[in-house]
Amino acid sequence: MSEEINENEHEENLSNQEEQSDTENDQTETVETITKITGMYKEWFLDYASYVILERAVPSLEDGLKPVQRRIMHSMKDLDDGRYNKVANIVGHTMQYHPHGDASIADAMVQIGQKELLIDMQGNWGNILTGDRAAASRYIEARLSKFALDVVFNSKTTAWKQSYDGRRKEPIDLPVKFPLLLAQGAEGIAVGLSTKVLPHNFIELIDASMKYLKGRSFKILPDFITGGIADFTNYNDGVRGGKVRVRARIAQLDKKTLVINEIPFGTTTTTLIDSIIKANEKGKIKIKKIEDNTAAEVEILVHLPPNVSPDKTIDALYAFTSCENSISPLSCTIEDNKPVFVGVSEMLKHSTDLTVDLLKKELEIQLNELEEQWHFSSLERIFIENRIYRDIEEEETWEGVLNAINLGLQPHIKHLKRAIVEEDIARLTEIRIKKISKFDIDKAKQFIEGLEAKIAIVTAHLANLIEFAIAYFKRLKDTYGAGKERKTEVRTFDDIIASKVAMNNVKLYVNREEGFIGTTLKKDEFVTDCSDIDDIIIFRKDGKMMVTKAAGKTFVGKDIIYVAVFKKQDKRTVYNFMYRDGAKGASYMKRFNVTSVTRDKEYDLTNGSKGSLVHYFTANLNGEAEVVTINLRAAAGLNKLKWDIDFTDLALKGRAVRGNTITKYAIKIVDFKSEGVSTLKPRKIWFDDTVQRLNVDGRGKLLGEFRAEDKLLIITQSGKAKAAKPNLEMHFENDLLVLEKWKTNKPISAIYYDGEKERYYVKRFLIEIPEKEEIFISEHLKSQLAIVATDYRPVAEVLFSKRSLANEIVDFEQFISVKGIKAQGNQLSAEKIKQVNLLESLPFEEPKEIALEAVAVIYEEVVEDVLPAEIIDSEKEPPFLEVLSAADKAAIVLQKAVAKKKAEEKKKEDESQTKLF
Repeated sequence: MSEEINENEHEENLSNQEEQSDTENDQTETVETITKITGMYKEWFLDYASYVILERAVPSLEDGLKPVQRRIMHSMKDLDDGRYNKVANIVGHTMQYHPHGDASIADAMVQIGQKELLIDMQGNWGNILTGDRAAASRYIEARLSKFALDVVFNSKTTAWKQSYDGRRKEPIDLPVKFPLLLAQGAEGIAVGLSTKVLPHNFIELIDASMKYLKGRSFKILPDFITGGIADFTNYNDGVRGGKVRVRARIAQLDKKTLVINEIPFGTTTTTLIDSIIKANEKGKIKIKKIEDNTAAEVEILVHLPPNVSPDKTIDALYAFTSCENSISPLSCTIEDNKPVFVGVSEMLKHSTDLTVDLLKKELEIQLNELEEQWHFSSLERIFIENRIYRDIEEEETWEGVLNAINLGLQPHIKHLKRAIVEEDIARLTEIRIKKISKFDIDKAKQFIEGLEAKIAIVTAHLANLIEFAIAYFKRLKDTYGAGKERKTEVRTFDDIIASKVAMNNVKLYVNREEGFIGTTLKKDEFVTDCSDIDDIIIFRKDGKMMVTKAAGKTFVGKDIIYVAVFKKQDKRTVYNFMYRDGAKGASYMKRFNVTSVTRDKEYDLTNGSKGSLVHYFTANLNGEAEVVTINLRAAAGLNKLKWDIDFTDLALKGRAVRGNTITKYAIKIVDFKSEGVSTLKPRKIWFDDTVQRLNVDGRGKLLGEFRAEDKLLIITQSGKAKAAKPNLEMHFENDLLVLEKWKTNKPISAIYYDGEKERYYVKRFLIEIPEKEEIFISEHLKSQLAIVATDYRPVAEVLFSKRSLANEIVDFEQFISVKGIKAQGNQLSAEKIKQVNLLESLPFEEPKEIALEAVAVIYEEVVEDVLPAEIIDSEKEPPFLEVLSAADKAAIVLQKAVAKKKAEEKKKEDESQTKLF
């Protein structure tokens, strides 16, 4: 089409040139040619665009079907006899209505069938999980589902039109009494526009329709047959500009294996695996191998190499593969032969209103049929009961017969609801003698009374149409809702920063003197492993700093003193910095962190004077502040040439400040003297239950303040417990029960059911090996955790199945002592237990944490009195103290000191008692 337009433009240019020299007739002929082409383009293209939009790509708002889908459903209804039909036969029958080939019909029919709503399938219809195609149409069979027969068809309320060749009639729209478009979804690309209506949950749509009819607000969200997890925060009611993020469901099978059980909408296991393999080849993720065990359900096993974090790999899969996709919905449908853009809420309202109208029409038709049946039954009864048929024996003409019957009926028709017409009398003449001879007046009365009861019911339904529609939707839910529960989990996602989860796929090198960094400088100094999407921070001897993207080879300036991978918003890394201002100026010192910069912009960390020089520089990942020694050059009148400076005394400020003055004299060298401790406060960590992730931004529940040695206690419903260092990249299982700051001496109490012994047991234990996940209930398949408590003195209430047994209160502290994590525990009861409830714990004063500053003093004061002399004399600490934190050491020492003091007091008391005797 574009080539044709260009040729036409060329012809138009030529004709314009000829107008100046040609005759008037030639000019007229040229104008006629241009008019014909313009008219062709205008009419034919618009006709084509309208045809594609209205007759092929976009579904109707009325019944939610595209024309080919509507014709398939109509053909299946034509052929329906309760048995399966070959799909090839259905396709052939549909071709009577559809002006396209069999391939397009067969593909459309497979797509309808795979949505598992309207078609009852038999044979290989393909697999939406793996992407496998359906078998040929001659090998597979289909029939209408019970739902389709119930909801989609009613010839009495259907409007008809001529088929494309005029030989048959086909429905304009099917009388669908259900939001079918929202249930199935739709996707199509037309000329100049497209549509993408996402599928929604069957049960939730019905519930929303009932809420709408009751005048209540509702909200509907998509639900995908492939399952997965989705974030609908920006769904925007399905209109243009919205976005849905969908993710695969990934779980950690063990430390070296991840399992994908559900895939995102719009992908298959084949495309998903291909994307993972490509990401691995590019070095974005690191995997050992991948297995596809998908059959009826998805199961993709991702095996990890040693020393690769499963949590980080999960985030990397979301960041670099098809495990996370973004979908842009666009709700475009056809209404009154025009494309309209409406939100899914308006679609549901329109469909519900249409359903009410269709139900009203069906009731009105049913009422009319019942009244007609009552009318004729009443006439029939009058005709036979009053022997009016005898009045026509003497009549010789048809008009005479009709008049005789009409006269005979007149005295008895006052109770009829409408006047008698000729057709009514003609029907009476068709009554057989056999029926007249066997006519039973009582049965006739009962039949008429039954009709009157039905008429009353239908009339009541019409009078209470909304209640009738609500009952109709409830019947659909009860009848067809089984197995149609939501498959896609609704969750809010956290944003994954690609640079934080990218695997280290390249090595970074530096040439400090010449000022080059890069991943191809293999002959130069190795810095670190990094990712090709990482940012690199560089500090130079002249006090300049810059951040640049990792590349093959980049010039960043000569005399590099520090180079590392840069982390945005990193408030834990502190840079200790000493510099000389200018060639002969004073020297200054400062401490700062770098949280955000402009890439490839050079920052001056000095006072900006020419000739500035860095005396001393360190990068401290946890805010450490060391002690350094300042050595001055000898100068007249200068007595003190050497002294120590502790960076702890220096406040943490911005990188642009000048800093504190060290000296106005020339510094010869700055020497490192001793390491310092972190000057940063313990980091507060929160848990955001919405996204199931840890954060330091104050979102969710505060878990506490964490030092470097502190850990999190994690307990799940499956009976697993672990104490692990908090990591913002950690993933948590859906059955998470306990997530809190771990205290080493705080026992964990639990009641669980042992599936093998079929008994309930009580146990109390401590985490014995940090960072190791252990199961603390029996590993039998039927074993399950009843309750778990992390208070010091928890209490539980046990309710027995037998009503005669009183509830039992269990004080864990009195019931059982603290044992090993693998211990079975004590049997709770031999009786069958109905329920176990956790009650309010008994009062207990938790031991206060000892400040770190006091630990050293306490340790020095009491250790010599408590520990044996042979341990004190040795330079090394006793083995059991090596693995403990400073606070734990102090607690142990204090405990022993108190015990020793009590022993001494008792000894003195015993001695005094002895003297008395």
